[in-house]
Amino acid sequence: MPAITSNAPDPSRTDPALLRNFCIIAHIDHGKSTLADRMLQLTGVVDLRQMRAQYLDRMDIERERGITIKSQAVRMPWASEDATPHVLNMIDTPGHVDFTYEVSRSLAACEGCVLLVDAAQGIEAQTLANLYLAMENDLTIIPVLNKIDLPAAQPDKFAAELAHLIGCDPGDVLRVSAKTGEGVAELLDEVVRQVPPPVGVADAPARAMIFDSVYDAYRGVVTYVKVVDGRLGRRERIAMMSTGATHELLEIGVNSPEMTAADGLAVGEVGYLITGVKDVRQSKVGDTVTFQRGGATKALGGYKDPKPMVFSGIYPIDGSDYPALRDALEKLQLNDAALVYEPETSAALGFGFRVGFLGLLHLEVIRERLEREFGLDLIATAPNVVYQVTMEDGTEYTVTNPSEFPTGKVADVREPVVRATLISPSEYIGAIMELCQTRRGVMQGMDYLSEERVELRYTLPMAEIVFDFFDALKSKTRGYASLDYEPTSEQAAALVKVDILLHGDKVDAFSAIVHKDKAYAYGVRMAAKLRELIPRQQFEVPIQAAIGSRVIARETVRAMRKDVLSKCYGGDISRKRKLLEKQKEGKKRMKMVGRVEVPQEAFIAALSSDSDGGEAKNKK
Repeated sequence: MPAITSNAPDPSRTDPALLRNFCIIAHIDHGKSTLADRMLQLTGVVDLRQMRAQYLDRMDIERERGITIKSQAVRMPWASEDATPHVLNMIDTPGHVDFTYEVSRSLAACEGCVLLVDAAQGIEAQTLANLYLAMENDLTIIPVLNKIDLPAAQPDKFAAELAHLIGCDPGDVLRVSAKTGEGVAELLDEVVRQVPPPVGVADAPARAMIFDSVYDAYRGVVTYVKVVDGRLGRRERIAMMSTGATHELLEIGVNSPEMTAADGLAVGEVGYLITGVKDVRQSKVGDTVTFQRGGATKALGGYKDPKPMVFSGIYPIDGSDYPALRDALEKLQLNDAALVYEPETSAALGFGFRVGFLGLLHLEVIRERLEREFGLDLIATAPNVVYQVTMEDGTEYTVTNPSEFPTGKVADVREPVVRATLISPSEYIGAIMELCQTRRGVMQGMDYLSEERVELRYTLPMAEIVFDFFDALKSKTRGYASLDYEPTSEQAAALVKVDILLHGDKVDAFSAIVHKDKAYAYGVRMAAKLRELIPRQQFEVPIQAAIGSRVIARETVRAMRKDVLSKCYGGDISRKRKLLEKQKEGKKRMKMVGRVEVPQEAFIAALSSDSDGGEAKNKK
């Protein structure tokens, strides 16, 4: 797609004092993308004819689910109260806990943020998490109540809550309706007034921070940067400071909101670079861009690499798609710094990859993108977290896959623990406490945000969170509770590996690491499920769940039986017995040499129904 040229002033000539870099942060479904739509309309960068809902959500999956997955940057002109023309660089961020790393990268490219709260729902768990992220980055925070047009809105009540949280006056909390556009112009004026301009050295060697990048099939890698010092211009030779790779800048420009080519980018500007590079590994998020000759010697701070919390095996249903899956994962990894993968082999599923994710929604989104954007048919194994296993002889193992769980005498198994924040109406405190206790949670504290809303803090094992915790929380609180969590440490736990055996052979794809108290329930459930899914064979197939050599559950798939007596009319009973004994001997021989045929559909059904966790179902 060719760059869109415009008559807009050259970004590299913009006075940094007239620049404002800010982002919108909020809980899921509090109206970030709708507010961004109104800003695009109000500033005139998108006209009514081109306008559509969720304009900055470019992926089909984002538009269908109504969630933001990728942060999007856009440049907008705005004349402030005194008619001085300013330039606003706005970044719309995701709200789901699985995409917090996207928010943290966006915050590093800004000097201020709009903290958006639903005037009908109030402060939620992810609101607090994003607020703390903004405070860590020393950003100017502008508190805003959205959806004031709703009949259920309580702006005065939630303005007081928000003011108490931030430490400002309730009158300082702005009130807008992103749907109708009410109050949006006043908000943009406040952004100009409160957010400080970017600070940098204009005549120093260029330094720009890569905060995102995407892969374009026609143009190669498109890198999004914020220029901190100096100026980057077209046709200059640039170097990536961490990898040492050098390139020529074929194109440089800004998103307004489509790609608009320019002569260069100066201090404080947010824009994109295109070098024609096809290798996705040469444009690493968090790297510093400078000149090849006479460039900067000190790199910028970069970002803390996100640590994957959940691992799942992803395999192509057609084994010949393995190279295509590898290429697809490599391209997705470019603009998803939290995605990690390594090859693995399963006796049941063939060649595939063990892939690390930040949560179940992240897993589901990546899998759906692989299937849609790259045309792959995939099967994903049940997700599990990373365990540290210490044997009695002192040997230590890191287990990301149940098949890696060591055999022998285990001294200690440690599992990751998260610090969870739950916000709910006070009437549901008892139900939440009961749920957290059944999930091995330990209460750390409780605070009342107001008379009716309470914040509970728990430490919980990550393994208990990633499956159906969110579903259970929503059902026990009628959908009113919200959850946010962050990894903290590890703790010792009584964990065991449950193997599933078909006809005496272990099937690695169905193995799981579970708490000792839940092992029997998992074994019974999986055995019963497989009995329904595995077709009957010529011989009887035992399905067993075992911990080590001890069988804890069993189901049997009955053999298909041919009616060998169909042509036996009357006569001596011994003849019938002889025919039945002969059939029995044949079945025994078949059982000794037979292999259980498990169709691919049975693997898909058994694994997918087990991996549909609560967060994955939480679309909004």
